[in-house]
Amino acid sequence: MSRIAFIPYHRSSHLRILPPQQALKGDLLRLKPDTFWKIEAGIVRSQTWDEEGRMMTLGFWGEGDIVGTPLSRIKPYQVECLTNVQVTELLPESSYLLEALLVHVWKMEEFFSIIHRPLISDRFLGLLEWLGNQFGESTPGGILLNLRLTHQDFADTIGTSRVTVTRLINQFEHEGKIARKGRLFKICLNLL
Repeated sequence: MSRIAFIPYHRSSHLRILPPQQALKGDLLRLKPDTFWKIEAGIVRSQTWDEEGRMMTLGFWGEGDIVGTPLSRIKPYQVECLTNVQVTELLPESSYLLEALLVHVWKMEEFFSIIHRPLISDRFLGLLEWLGNQFGESTPGGILLNLRLTHQDFADTIGTSRVTVTRLINQFEHEGKIARKGRLFKICLNLL
């Protein structure tokens, strides 16, 4: 899977000249009906939940990506900060917006092609690889995924149980596909 190149950001006269806003890990971004947020630093996930309260991840977003209510017709919809983040508010007329929307669509297609794989093990391994390509740090022997997600977070994302994710993590570690460093994963490139 190839890494998506971010389209360079060009300041537009339509960009609100407001200082970037900060949000802490675990915070929800303040969403308004007509506001887009450009992520300047950090990682967020967009999500919803069903009538029984089961969380569903809609996507993961990082530096250069945009999120916001205008991008979703799903209710409820929220954007949770997975790390400390810095965001800038964009107006709908911003020249950056069209380019960022294309990248948004491409990432969603990649994400959905992974979570709709028939085998749960392929979904989970594909998700780890995709997250590594999007947000990981290249190290000798693999990509360090410096993103603390729980087994339940992974399970909610790929549509399985926490027990299955725990079993797959142990299996992938035994097979040498991943290595763990505390709650962080190193995705081993030589076996993917």
